[in-house]
Amino acid sequence: MQSKATTVAQYLAELPADCRAAIEAVRQVILQNLDTDYEEGMQYGMIGYYVPHWMFPAGCRCDPKQPVSFANLASQKNYMSLYMMACYGCECDEDWFRKAWAKTGKKLDMGKSCLRFKKLDDLALDLIGEAIRRMLAKKYIAIYQAAIERPSSRPKP
Repeated sequence: MQSKATTVAQYLAELPADCRAAIEAVRQVILQNLDTDYEEGMQYGMIGYYVPHWMFPAGCRCDPKQPVSFANLASQKNYMSLYMMACYGCECDEDWFRKAWAKTGKKLDMGKSCLRFKKLDDLALDLIGEAIRRMLAKKYIAIYQAAIERPSSRPKP
């Protein structure tokens, strides 16, 4: 569910108490480990962590008005999600993350960049913190630029 909240505080206030507690706990882990070049705010109806325009003026390839997303945190209808684009955009980090998660003994419910969870105990918070800490904004932008400059393998219409 996309929120119409314009601030993180508004977003958190509209969540049910149990979801709010889990989202706030994950948010604290992110903020404690986030490179200072990233910013937090609302993006795409959820809490966003992104490369601000002052650092990467071109913005998101799909919508240049939007800064480049690094991670997002959301409460959905049936679960909560942590979107970690660095785990999707860089195979080495996804491989590292999946192997490290397996060592935690916790079940991994992960899509392409989305880590789904129903309660805080489903998560390996230390590992999430490490994954956030590993990707400096400058490194992330270099990976992002390389990906958008790479010729597409999709056929042209």
